[in-house]
Amino acid sequence: MSSTFGTLFRVTTFGESHCKGVGAVVDGCPAGITLEEADIQRQLDRRRPGQSRLTTPRDEKDQVTILSGVERGKTLGTPIGLLVANQDFRPGDYSETDQVPRPSHADYTYQMKYGIRASSGGGRSSARETIGRVAAGAIAEKYLRELCGIEIVAWVSAIGTVDAPAVDMDTLTREQVDASAVRCPDAASAERMEAAILETRDRNDSIGGIVSCVCRQVPVGLGEPVFDKLEACLAGAMLSIPASKGFDIGSGFAGARLFGSQHNDPFVKKGDRLGTLTNNSGGVQGGISNGEPIYFRVAFKPTATIGQTQRTADFSGREVELLARGRHDPCVVPRAVPVVESMAALVLMDLVLQQKMRVTP
Repeated sequence: MSSTFGTLFRVTTFGESHCKGVGAVVDGCPAGITLEEADIQRQLDRRRPGQSRLTTPRDEKDQVTILSGVERGKTLGTPIGLLVANQDFRPGDYSETDQVPRPSHADYTYQMKYGIRASSGGGRSSARETIGRVAAGAIAEKYLRELCGIEIVAWVSAIGTVDAPAVDMDTLTREQVDASAVRCPDAASAERMEAAILETRDRNDSIGGIVSCVCRQVPVGLGEPVFDKLEACLAGAMLSIPASKGFDIGSGFAGARLFGSQHNDPFVKKGDRLGTLTNNSGGVQGGISNGEPIYFRVAFKPTATIGQTQRTADFSGREVELLARGRHDPCVVPRAVPVVESMAALVLMDLVLQQKMRVTP
């Protein structure tokens, strides 16, 4: 199913950007986990619109309600229903796009695929769909943190041409990331990034960037050869996020410019296990986690809907000028941080459960 993610820990998201609500159904969550709405709300608050002047002014509180699967603060092992009501929706803002597909948006492809599409806000292609991912990811992350010790931290490492310096991925915290509205832990870079976003917003334009992520304390052995390699699962998850356009892990594309003698990660003794002296592999070798931190990057394009008049064509092919309305982020990257964390949690949760089912000799 196109709206379902995962094998054992399965998440089905539902809802459009301007319908009555959005959410998710989580199936396969183990029973007996302590869970309340506040556990989920923390991540939804980081994702929601209207957080700062860098985001869309759409005023949504994104309050989650647990509909099922939890009783007296414990998961039952049955499907967990999660609902977030849409409150500040304005479908009338999209009347001019009824016959004119927005440039680089999904209006054209959805219409051609289904012969119909949601008439406002992009429907399922809207970033509002990610609410279900974040809510489900918060459940997965709670399990991973409390039962496996896994920590997941993402941050903004680039906005446009502004690149932040490397961070200490062993110690970086979400508190450090959230110290700036742009979610870059380097204060000087954060200031330049915010200026770039605001300057772009004032021109009624948009700008893209990169979210980096590290997953720490991941056990050895996660990942299923050959087609469900850990990095393949992560890549598929990240590239399913709206506006994502690129993924690399470890040394990534830069590693293609190195010699093997430069790129190889020598093994060393680390406590009671082998580890690697360097981590160009990004914590994954042969598609399986090796116990080192897993780190990767996700590239996000500029927001497709902008406040400038654009020359384009309507569905009949007639050349027109389009000035799209609606409320949109000048840059989606700061709000994508919890989405990246959540998708990483969903991947790792699924693979942890698969590994637990494996009988080891």
